[in-house]
Amino acid sequence: MTLRVGTRGSALAMAQSGDVARAITEATGEPTELIPVTTHGDVSRESLSSLGGTGVFASALREFLLRAECDLVVHSMKDLPTVAYAGLRIGAVPERADARDVLCARDSLALADLPDGARVGTGSPRRAAQLASRRPDLQVMDIRGNVETRLGFVASGELDAVVLAAAGLSRLGRLDAVTEFFDLESWPTAPAQGALAIEVRTAIFDDRDGHAVLFAALDALEHPATRATATAERAVLNRLEAGCAAPIGAHAETTAGGIRLTAAVYAPDGSGTLALTREADFATSAGHEIIGTAENVGSALADDLLAQGAATLAPLRQS
Repeated sequence: MTLRVGTRGSALAMAQSGDVARAITEATGEPTELIPVTTHGDVSRESLSSLGGTGVFASALREFLLRAECDLVVHSMKDLPTVAYAGLRIGAVPERADARDVLCARDSLALADLPDGARVGTGSPRRAAQLASRRPDLQVMDIRGNVETRLGFVASGELDAVVLAAAGLSRLGRLDAVTEFFDLESWPTAPAQGALAIEVRTAIFDDRDGHAVLFAALDALEHPATRATATAERAVLNRLEAGCAAPIGAHAETTAGGIRLTAAVYAPDGSGTLALTREADFATSAGHEIIGTAENVGSALADDLLAQGAATLAPLRQS
């Protein structure tokens, strides 16, 4: 059978979905077909916050999947709302790419070397807050567009720099544009940045024999450590009732027998930051226990943030 892979039609989405499709064919021997889907977020030029956050990219793909017009869809996990979607389930989480943010600046400049008043572009309120916190003298410009469009703002001289995700540039073969990588400890990125989510219909779990190839593909794609760390980071968002575009960064890593999670909440204007860390041990090697521990540490860290005033620092309740 040919497995139909639903994807956004952008160059980055097609590249990462193509990677998934090739991995499926290599693991199962079965052919795949990429089916591009246009989302409202792809055609609108409004800011992501005005559109309701990056979840706007997921809705069209999910409806396409529910109509059985494809067998699975590939999401950038950072764009996926944390609330469960009726009739769908995350069937696999592949191994994560580089979770860091990067600066792409003119003249190979690093952030500290940009001149006073330099114009730096981003469409992310979290990145805007981090830039304002690190360099309050900068002009942070709200931009939209695909990776090449954003890099073009720098090449044309319209902007001095843009902040992008290392994972996206890597998947597009454009790491040559990077002038600085930001350390995750001091510059945590969007929860689950660099990770992909493979979503499927929940109905297939009632007929495993009839979907044997699809389940073989999901098993081959699954990377337990990535699912655990992404789950912990997303649990912070869920507990804070914050949307994908909220000024929140999170970074988790597995340790010897456990997980370590750091999360930060930023004042939108960069005037304040609250960053905390929690660690937890995995009670057992059983998958559901690991995921349960990841969810618990994320929720507990969010409670810590709220107890120390996160809700007064930034607007958290978003769609």
